[in-house]
Amino acid sequence: MIRDLLRPAVVTLALAVGLVAVTAAPAVAEEGTPVSWSVTPADAAGPDGRVSVDHDIDPGAETQDHFAVRNLGSEEVTFRLSAADGYYNDNGRFDMLPSDQESVDAGTWIDLPESVTVPPSGTVVVPFTVAVPENAEPGDHAAGIAASVLSLKQGDGAGVGVESRVGFRVMTRVTGELAPAYAVTNVETGYTTSWNPIRPGSIDVSFDVVNEGNTRLAVAGVLEIAGRSIAFPGANERPQEILPGESRSFSLAVDQVWPLLALPGEIELAPTVTTAGGEETAVSPSSTGVFVWAVPWPQLLVVVGTALLVTALLWRRGRSRRRLDAMLEQAREEGRREPALEGRG
Repeated sequence: MIRDLLRPAVVTLALAVGLVAVTAAPAVAEEGTPVSWSVTPADAAGPDGRVSVDHDIDPGAETQDHFAVRNLGSEEVTFRLSAADGYYNDNGRFDMLPSDQESVDAGTWIDLPESVTVPPSGTVVVPFTVAVPENAEPGDHAAGIAASVLSLKQGDGAGVGVESRVGFRVMTRVTGELAPAYAVTNVETGYTTSWNPIRPGSIDVSFDVVNEGNTRLAVAGVLEIAGRSIAFPGANERPQEILPGESRSFSLAVDQVWPLLALPGEIELAPTVTTAGGEETAVSPSSTGVFVWAVPWPQLLVVVGTALLVTALLWRRGRSRRRLDAMLEQAREEGRREPALEGRG
């Protein structure tokens, strides 16, 4: 397996993509041989500081660019080069289709060499071309470029390998009418009760944001409920980009909330569209109402229990008083009988 895949500043696509025949790729590392490398966007002279590639291209037009493959090891390595459609996974990390899945969009627009040989501790700049078809839909189309090796593994008497890739994102915006659009769906709410009646509970709100337009969206917003404002993504979370046709799930928790039976709130969403130049354009914000039932069961049990206790005490007090009244009445009756008996005697 590969080690030291990329420096932290570089977008990585390093993952095991399954078992393949050892003859399927030109880059092969014997088991136990460490292979380390990085892949970054570049100009003709070398790495240029970019972590991804963004282009605005007209339908039917093409553009050329470069990337650099750096061999961090001590032996010459031939890397297999590939391009494939890109997507964001459920955690919001960019990835590209594995080599055993066929691309149908921007991954097919990229032309690049099949392989590159890099000397030890060396860097080779590789040119590539992005050619947009005449009938390409306007908007954002994601792909990735990767350099891969095949690590040999021996098992059951047969040699197999695990393909490992390192790469970067290539985002192509086809010029034309841009129509950013989105929707908030699958809203679910819940209240978790603290069975300690003197402690508050918590609210859970989950929902999906669906990109219904043709541009990628950077999603951010606020949940307003129970007098609290919960921003998403949080201060320590990565920005959530959603490609056209994709959706992203969000789950928010609001602690220290007293159960006040009915708790209305709103999901306020304010996405932005990012241009190839890095500028952000705001999309019309939206507000989606949410409602949480927060029945104060522990507090109700305390009230009911207190009421039952008071009722029982009052009942016992009344019963004792009635018994006392009966005893007093009996004593009076006996007192009246005694003089009558003495007179007869």
